[in-house]
Amino acid sequence: MAIDAKNPVPPTLPRYAGMDQVPAHVPPELVKQTGLPYGPEFTADPYKFFAELHHRMPPIYYDVGPFGNAWQAIKHEDALFILRHPEIFTNEGATPFPRDHSDYYYFLPIEIDPPHHRKYRNIVDPFVSPKAVLELSDLIRKRANDLIDGFVDKGGTEFAVAFGRPLPVSVFLDIMGLPQDMRDTFVEWAMDLLHSTAPGMMDAAFRKIQDYIRSAIADKKANPDDKLVSRIAHAAPDGEPLSDKEVFGFVVFLFIAGLDTVFAAMNNMWLWLAQNPERRQEIIDRPQDIDRVVEELLRSWSVTFSGRVLAQDYEFKGVQMKKGDRITCILPACNLDPDVFPNPTEVSFDRPRQTVLAFTVGPHSCMGAHLARLEIKIGLQEWLKRIPDFALIPDTKVEYKPGGVVGPESVPLVW
Repeated sequence: MAIDAKNPVPPTLPRYAGMDQVPAHVPPELVKQTGLPYGPEFTADPYKFFAELHHRMPPIYYDVGPFGNAWQAIKHEDALFILRHPEIFTNEGATPFPRDHSDYYYFLPIEIDPPHHRKYRNIVDPFVSPKAVLELSDLIRKRANDLIDGFVDKGGTEFAVAFGRPLPVSVFLDIMGLPQDMRDTFVEWAMDLLHSTAPGMMDAAFRKIQDYIRSAIADKKANPDDKLVSRIAHAAPDGEPLSDKEVFGFVVFLFIAGLDTVFAAMNNMWLWLAQNPERRQEIIDRPQDIDRVVEELLRSWSVTFSGRVLAQDYEFKGVQMKKGDRITCILPACNLDPDVFPNPTEVSFDRPRQTVLAFTVGPHSCMGAHLARLEIKIGLQEWLKRIPDFALIPDTKVEYKPGGVVGPESVPLVW
């Protein structure tokens, strides 16, 4: 039965957490406690952790932790199947953010399965299609160089603050039609929501986001423009205007999804570049291969996971799952699957082409994938043109926060 996003109903799906809430149908030998994404082994070196899952864990296992229990899939082949079959693995109720049941709304279009999600994606697609994104090239290039102008002569900078964050976030705010002077505030809210292990801080951040989005939508309804928030607020697919709850859930989801992922990916990439000068030079020497470079860096440092809920009882790869079970595709681990990517921890710009699961696949593939690739591509081109030699400040301790988006908190560089 299709979800009615105009009249949202809170899901009744159970959420289990802890060893005492393992469902009876889960075989004891498949119950694991990996510590993903909060344990010290994970936060010490996430990408070593992801690679080693293939040696320590079965392809499908049931992960137990204080923030929730769920099946986890770490094989590339399994993730492709899960993400491409929403009739078995649904998105309804799969997102981790709790909402007020007395004023419930769906995150759109991520929580709506095909074919009904298409009318929502059609609103966004003109802003993030390959053609539309290419038209942003000059803007992205100018923003990148304007940022570099601010620190190139200083001999060093905190990459995350000076470039990794402001480049993709400022472009995202341009597309959304949200104020640039609130950029750092927005990022602070997103970081508190996505990386805090304190429920009180997460709840407070989510309230701030929701309160702001309500006011932004009201402003766009009164003062329309040609940006994305306004287009959503005034959208009428098939001649029927979106309801207030549809508009609100749509904008809230885009706001959360757009603020942290590219920022985290770039932090990972520049950290690696700082530590590998010979590979940096390889990129400079192969300008014609920049698209291959970007794809390999995205494979090596994917930053997100993709959760689903079983829409029916289903036996998957010999594992019996029940309707209502949760399952998460650990995308960074899938991209380090040695059965698909030989020597997966080696960064190779000459790998045979394979599907990289940085932005998922299937009907719910990331709407901003083309934009993200272009931002990373231009960021690399302009940075390496102007700052070809740089390193991590000596004795820097690289730290990762717990959370659903994986990236180093700080990347202090010197040149």
